[in-house]
Amino acid sequence: MSLIILTRNGRRMKSNSFTNMLPEDCVSKILSLTSPLDACRSSLVSSTFRSAMESDIVWQKFLPSHGDLQNIISRLVTPLRFSSNKELFLCLCHPVLLDSGKLSFKLQKSCGRKSYVLSARSLSITWSDNPMYWFWVPSPESRFAEVAVLRTTDWLEIEGKIKTEMLSPNTMYGAYLIIKISNLAYGFDSVAAEVSVEAGDEVSSGGRAYLVLDHHDHDHDQDHKTMLRSTPLIQVDEDRRIPCESENGWMEIELGEFCSGGDHGDHKEVKMSLKEVKGYQLKGGLIVEGIEVRPKQ
Repeated sequence: MSLIILTRNGRRMKSNSFTNMLPEDCVSKILSLTSPLDACRSSLVSSTFRSAMESDIVWQKFLPSHGDLQNIISRLVTPLRFSSNKELFLCLCHPVLLDSGKLSFKLQKSCGRKSYVLSARSLSITWSDNPMYWFWVPSPESRFAEVAVLRTTDWLEIEGKIKTEMLSPNTMYGAYLIIKISNLAYGFDSVAAEVSVEAGDEVSSGGRAYLVLDHHDHDHDQDHKTMLRSTPLIQVDEDRRIPCESENGWMEIELGEFCSGGDHGDHKEVKMSLKEVKGYQLKGGLIVEGIEVRPKQ
């Protein structure tokens, strides 16, 4: 692979001859101004780029700031092993547990932006400490030690909080409730739940959501497919969305979106919630893993 570069005097030269004229640390500084994906692609240009791409200078720029990074590392449940900034970056591109396993953290591999999953234990779930309504069980399919299972209630209220200073600046984020609905679930198809995201004193977005159980018979088998449907606050009957099931088998419903703001101290607390408190409809069979906060594409 080669690039054609036009120099100041109008001379055309291939990238391999041009880049060989540049010191490697200069190429590293140039690559540090791009993205992790672009930096990796640059290794195809020439041996100079390939060597520069491995530099700690490049990958330090893609990691969180020094203070933020040290804070994250100090909260790890399991220490990481790495010998370079690139290795550390790649380690953090896989989910790691923080805060005694109540929080999951990950960097986006393509751009280095931060995302979190708040475990069910770190959420505020009405009556979750009362075994008459909720119980807690380990789940081999969850990234956390346990999940919350709704036994029965007529008052469903789930809320999570996160501070924007924990997130990547100037980024649009989405908040998603991660759930499953058991085959024995009931009471979720008659009353809409309210979903909302509030950033500081402002309601960033809101809507309504229906958790619907659709039982399909595929090739006469007995498997049941659980479908989750959410609808915006306006045009409830006309604009239905059905989220895709994630690779790990969990379902997610978007609670809303918000902008993380800049790095000039304009930090806010973001509240993310799903509430169904007015219908007095008994319901049960909901399994809650947590709330994910991740950059929107």
